[in-house]
Amino acid sequence: MSIFSRMSDIVNSNINSLLDKAEDPEKMVKLIIQEMEETLVEVRTTSARAIADRKELQRRSEWLSDEANEWGRKVEVSIHKGRDDLAKAALQEQNRTVETVESVNSEIELLNSTMSKLGEDISALQLKIKDAKIRQNAIIIRGKAAQSRLGVKRQLHDSNIDDAMLRFEDYERKMDRLEGQIESYDIGQQSLADEIRVLEGDEDLEKQLASIKAGISGSKTEKTPDTTIEASNGNQETE
Repeated sequence: MSIFSRMSDIVNSNINSLLDKAEDPEKMVKLIIQEMEETLVEVRTTSARAIADRKELQRRSEWLSDEANEWGRKVEVSIHKGRDDLAKAALQEQNRTVETVESVNSEIELLNSTMSKLGEDISALQLKIKDAKIRQNAIIIRGKAAQSRLGVKRQLHDSNIDDAMLRFEDYERKMDRLEGQIESYDIGQQSLADEIRVLEGDEDLEKQLASIKAGISGSKTEKTPDTTIEASNGNQETE
């Protein structure tokens, strides 16, 4: 089973309730990263144990190879001494030892293949954890913003807000009525300063009127002598 399949099972088993209820996104994201990091620790522990096992198998393989060589030497010694019976027995031991060496080497190859896959999985998991941490802050900020907006939307649709706004508008109308009562006492009443301004305005009008009258009288006076001269000239022409 891939470590990512196993990690997915672990994460899903712990956060399904959070996802279903759409609870605190910060808690959810931290939990996912925590599970990924714990899985990484487990995989590294497994990898370290596999490395130790491989070293042990390699030592055993070397020891068995030396033992097989020793049995081969004994076979040759027995043959030189004319002891075919001993040579045959030594050869059997050599063959069994060689088979054991081949079996151990097969285990080493299988372990090397497993460790290679573990190394690839560890590298991929490290990249995923790094990417998750980079995206963590953005997800948390978006989650908090969404929660805030949801709270505002709920408040706006809450009947208590509507009642509060109605009371606020009622207070505004009361203030309008109170200010209207205050302003009504000023209607039809003039202050001393207002009366003086009215008198000053009348004086200005009187001065303007007198100036206009003086202008009209002056223009009539200028026209009268001209008429007399014209009349006198007309009489002279008649004579």
